[in-house]
Amino acid sequence: MSLVRNYDTKTKDDKKYLNAFSTVSLIIAAYLTIIIIFQNISTFPLWAHIVIFTVLLLLVASPLGIAVRAHREDSDRYAQALLEERGYKSTPGMSSEICKAEDSIDYHELPSEEGQAKAALDDERLSDEVNMNLLQALCTVNFWLLFIAMFCGLGSGLAMINNIGQIGESMDYTATERNSLVSLLSIWNFLGRFGAGFVSDIFLHRGGWARPLFVAITLAIMTIGHIVVASGFSKNLYLGTVLVGVAYGSQWSLMPTITSEIFGVGHMGTIFNTIAIASPVGSYTFSVRVIGYIYDKVGSGEDSACSGTRCFMLSFMIMASVAFFGVLVALVLFFRTRRFYKSVVFRRLRHS
Repeated sequence: MSLVRNYDTKTKDDKKYLNAFSTVSLIIAAYLTIIIIFQNISTFPLWAHIVIFTVLLLLVASPLGIAVRAHREDSDRYAQALLEERGYKSTPGMSSEICKAEDSIDYHELPSEEGQAKAALDDERLSDEVNMNLLQALCTVNFWLLFIAMFCGLGSGLAMINNIGQIGESMDYTATERNSLVSLLSIWNFLGRFGAGFVSDIFLHRGGWARPLFVAITLAIMTIGHIVVASGFSKNLYLGTVLVGVAYGSQWSLMPTITSEIFGVGHMGTIFNTIAIASPVGSYTFSVRVIGYIYDKVGSGEDSACSGTRCFMLSFMIMASVAFFGVLVALVLFFRTRRFYKSVVFRRLRHS
């Protein structure tokens, strides 16, 4: 925390650099995905591993170059502005040119005192209209709808992540394939976190779609993913991890944003982390009480080892049912907050 500093932002300039950071992240994800796929197809020699690792280090270090470039351009702009300011002050005969420049500027009438007072009142109303503390949020139905939806989605998704190695082993996946599944699942998780906020922003600003609808969509995708894993067809885990991983990451991106929009930003950290308790609670419920219990029941031998689709089929059908229940809960939240988004969130966006 001693390294954190507050700086004034310039949205127009900063967006270019933020997009550059995002581009690098996507390039790294694509690079790792390609490498993982090729590692499953063939075996690399030592020199190929060295080249792959070197390229990866360069990609990981490239954001530092973006930051240095941004700092240099910001310093150049500041120095240029300082020189121009000194030039205007010290150059004689500049007043006529300044007057000509001022003539080309469109001046707008300043708001009246009544207009300024109304604008200040709107600012205060927008900041206080939705700014609940934790106890106030706990007394609302929307809080528990979001909590239950996250319990169904984050809990079942994390249960699959925790058990993906053992699931692959029971279905006779090789060690290399199981390691690849774990790595690919992390990449799909990243893509979900990265893309869900971006996509939901587009539909929110352009189409007026309230963000809880996307929670329902991601839970529906997760439902399909659980069914794919339960089905047990050949190489089903590759497709199942894509669906569950993207949906799981998307929910981690959507949940804090929805929390800030519905309950405000004043106590957003406390409310967000309270809702996030749904993830470990759901993970324990599904990993231990569902997957672990059923696995021990159907296992055979002294070490209770289990092989075949029967080991996890029932568990994932249960989690698919739970995720589908989460879809219904998220749809209820969507219909409950649709008017709120139109009357408060959209107005706040226009105001900002």
